[in-house]
Amino acid sequence: MSSLVNILVVGNGMVGHHFVEQLIKQQETLDSASKFQVTVLSAEPRMAYDRVHLSEYFSGKTAQDLSLTTKEEYDQWQVDIKTNAKVTNIDRQNNQVTLQTGEVLTYDKLVLATGSYPFVPPIKGNDQPHCLVYRTIEDLEDIQVSANESKTGVVIGGGLLGLEAANALKELGLETHVVEFAPQLMAVQIDQGGGAVLKDKIEALGVKVHTQKATTEIVKSDQARYKLAFSDGTELHTDLILFSAGIRPHDELAKTSALAMGERGGIVINNQCVTSDEDIYAIGECALWNNFIFGLVAPGYQMAKVAASHLLGQTESFTGADMSTKLKLMGVDVGSIGDAHGKTPESQAYTYENQPEGVYKKIVVNKDKTKLLGAVLVGDTSEYDTLLQYMLNGIDLPEAPEGLILPMSDDKPALGADALPDTAIICSCHNVSRGDIVTAVEQGACDVATIKQCTKASTGCGGCAALVKTVTDNELAARGVEVNTDLCEHFAYSRTELYHIVKAEKIKTFEELLTKHGNGLGCEICKPTAGSILASVWNDYVLEKQHLPLQDTNDLFLANMQKDGTYSVVPRIPGGEITPDKLITIGEVAKKYNLYTKITGGQRIDLFGARVDQLPDIWTALIDAGLETGHAYGKSLRTVKSCVGSTWCRYGVQDSVSMALLVENRYKGLRSPHKIKMAVSGCTRECAEAQSKDIGVIATDKGWNLYVCGNGGMKPRHADLFATDIDDVTLIKYIDRILMFYIATADRLQRTSVWLENLEGGLAYLQKVVIDDHLGINDELEQQMEYVVGTYQCEWKTTIENPQALKRFKHYVNSDKSDDNIVFVQEREQIRPARSEEKIPVKTIETI
Repeated sequence: MSSLVNILVVGNGMVGHHFVEQLIKQQETLDSASKFQVTVLSAEPRMAYDRVHLSEYFSGKTAQDLSLTTKEEYDQWQVDIKTNAKVTNIDRQNNQVTLQTGEVLTYDKLVLATGSYPFVPPIKGNDQPHCLVYRTIEDLEDIQVSANESKTGVVIGGGLLGLEAANALKELGLETHVVEFAPQLMAVQIDQGGGAVLKDKIEALGVKVHTQKATTEIVKSDQARYKLAFSDGTELHTDLILFSAGIRPHDELAKTSALAMGERGGIVINNQCVTSDEDIYAIGECALWNNFIFGLVAPGYQMAKVAASHLLGQTESFTGADMSTKLKLMGVDVGSIGDAHGKTPESQAYTYENQPEGVYKKIVVNKDKTKLLGAVLVGDTSEYDTLLQYMLNGIDLPEAPEGLILPMSDDKPALGADALPDTAIICSCHNVSRGDIVTAVEQGACDVATIKQCTKASTGCGGCAALVKTVTDNELAARGVEVNTDLCEHFAYSRTELYHIVKAEKIKTFEELLTKHGNGLGCEICKPTAGSILASVWNDYVLEKQHLPLQDTNDLFLANMQKDGTYSVVPRIPGGEITPDKLITIGEVAKKYNLYTKITGGQRIDLFGARVDQLPDIWTALIDAGLETGHAYGKSLRTVKSCVGSTWCRYGVQDSVSMALLVENRYKGLRSPHKIKMAVSGCTRECAEAQSKDIGVIATDKGWNLYVCGNGGMKPRHADLFATDIDDVTLIKYIDRILMFYIATADRLQRTSVWLENLEGGLAYLQKVVIDDHLGINDELEQQMEYVVGTYQCEWKTTIENPQALKRFKHYVNSDKSDDNIVFVQEREQIRPARSEEKIPVKTIETI
């Protein structure tokens, strides 16, 4: 091998990118003498992105959000990359490839990571406009354009990808159908019983499922754009058709260059991922190992790691991969482990089904009931991690294996982290074992975040997050490392513990709390935290004398301080609904005080540039018009966004505005660990973007679907579907309980999204607490919320009626003058803060 090995990588999907990453990092770890010149050729117009979470593109994520790398990172690695660089030919004799542009590149080693393409069944009429596939970001852009001109969409294919595609169409507001040739959904991953439960749950979400349907022709329709004709004589009308009927390996380059191929396609590889040509590797979905193509990203990552290792002279081998998977499809939890269909000779199965709750669980065991062979979980995957480890590591089953899936079983055995061997794979996406986590802890990693950074565990699909935390915490405890949950040096309690202390002992002030349970004088951490807790429990006026030292600047002045020392004022506009008179008042106030006006993303009007001495007069004018504080300054409910719903919209199925008004007026002023945003949409077209909110409500023709714990911002999180088709009374009860449980148990400044991700048992546990009253606290949670609702006050109104409080709203204690340092500049017919160079220099007085 020459001193500089020229490597060409064809394909920059998830697996191709992982190969580059592994080659660079393994070379650094091994301190290898081998030197590589790596060039990556991507047929797509962009660099590697996350296909696993592709459907999130329709819930707000951008192509940049999905990106896995950057040109700057590749430059840092000294790796060249060419996009829009499709390879059309491989010349094995001369070790050259030809691009579509005609450019010819040479190689010493060639890595084919060309992936797969969507299979489009040979149906007559499948090539017409609005007949699309679901694979790349460009495909998603085409789907979005088509959806804007469509009312109904059909996905042909009811497998894993088909249901992902159906979710995408539903996110776009289309009436959605799934057509599947097999008798059930996800026939590869789950059995007939699980498929039946999954179908019921999917249809309950508003997606119509048609199984055992063979499409024979796609023709024009007088009822929609197209008509699907089925072999049984039935038909289905639709505007958009999305093919998601499986994948086929992108292996045409290998075929034309006479590499060994599988009978049904795929590039044949050995255990080192080398093809029939010793200079060419194949990895990912284009590769055929032992007559098997792996359609998940985790096996592709393993192949990438093995190929990189082989190039560096190591002996690592690819010997197959576990195809178990845990995912959430349209809010429905689905898990498949090992031999889910019980095909192993003499295997036996235990099945648990709860039809009212839509839960189905099955475990497959060997003849003597000592080993787990497979499992199916639909509707509740809380046992997935435990079952997977039993199967992967051949751990002996308990005497009564059925206890593993029976709910609330007294005999349910706990599989602790100690029971797992070091070889146990915790994160299959990145092939991270328990031993890798142990090593990271031994090298100084002291929390889950550092473990993720060191090992990449739980940074793929995220399904192993709970197990990663369990193993990490167990290893830290075994080494005597105590995870300190103290709020700060002044309180040896967590925020949750302080909340319960305040509530149980009826503590009303910070001084009392500090005297009884703390030490010292307090700090910038514990003071605002205690202030928030006291406000959540007792709902006092935040500017009472005993609470003043606990408030930050925004709460002190009931307005948001801006960069130039002025404040912004945000009156509450419940549900985005406002009368012309109130709108005129806001305009008159803005004009009188020369305030910059801006429509916010939460359907309110923000008024910028108010001096502190102007705030009481501004509030008075707004309150006289019937407006009140929007609490934009507090860790509390900000907005409840809404569409116009069934009152005006031809698609609306419920009165979303009335519900938004009810929700906002109920929870306004509720103080919480972090700000809360909500939304109510009048139909599944989702114009209010409810699925990106802490609490999201979407109308159905039977009631409301409730989504929880989403958020936008720096780390967007799609909300989880909590309950479906519930009535108004149940909806409010559930929201009451969720919010008060969050307030009682969340950490300091913790968003609902992070809270749920850290909540042991996750969504399933929260549903048990709120819906099933698992902890027996629902009455208490409701009573607490009723107290908060009943003691609401507009803090602006309370302030302007309190002469003592008004003394705070002066720039100077001993003068009525305003602040001369506040300077504005006119721009686009409004004011903005002057930049430093635009301010007139202040004259200085020389002293003698």
